[in-house]
Amino acid sequence: MLRAYYNVSCIEAGLDEVGRGCLAGPVVAAAVILPADYSHPLLTDSKQLSEVQRLRIGEEVLREAVDWAVAEVSNQEIDRINILQASFLAMHRAVGALKTLPEHLLVDGNRFRPYPMIPHTCVIKGDSQFFSIAAASVLAKNYRDRLMARLAEEFPEYGWEQNVGYPTLHHRRAIRIFGTTPHHRLSFRLLKDES
Repeated sequence: MLRAYYNVSCIEAGLDEVGRGCLAGPVVAAAVILPADYSHPLLTDSKQLSEVQRLRIGEEVLREAVDWAVAEVSNQEIDRINILQASFLAMHRAVGALKTLPEHLLVDGNRFRPYPMIPHTCVIKGDSQFFSIAAASVLAKNYRDRLMARLAEEFPEYGWEQNVGYPTLHHRRAIRIFGTTPHHRLSFRLLKDES
């Protein structure tokens, strides 16, 4: 069972991002503040959940969270500042979009650019340890998957409704045949060398 909080004595927001390893689309982050006594029998890292579970849990999180926000950083911004800095920026934007000011940030991973005036704690595999980070993981994934499915309607050749922009064989083949779109990250290695 995941833990409800890292520090019970303050308003704590869990942060996570999705889409770092994708070749196309934005990187998306979510910030979630849950009630201190929040619990859910299935909530965990979004990668461990089926799509049906993720969507259902996401709806529950939206209803029960004290506050939540989702933010994105575009592929053009990623190309300009690099994916690590873009991930930090997406998380900062999500925190900035909260209506409730958190007193502590619980961040998935081992690195974070400090947010002004709010202390943080990085937790490796935090999305499988804390409900708030897992909830952020679910909201960010649900948002980004929907976004990539919409973009797939405009650019159906790349299979984004299934691969959501990740470097699958189908996606790379489509880049080789059809070239890039305005949504591709041009600073990434889009094609593998063929020997």
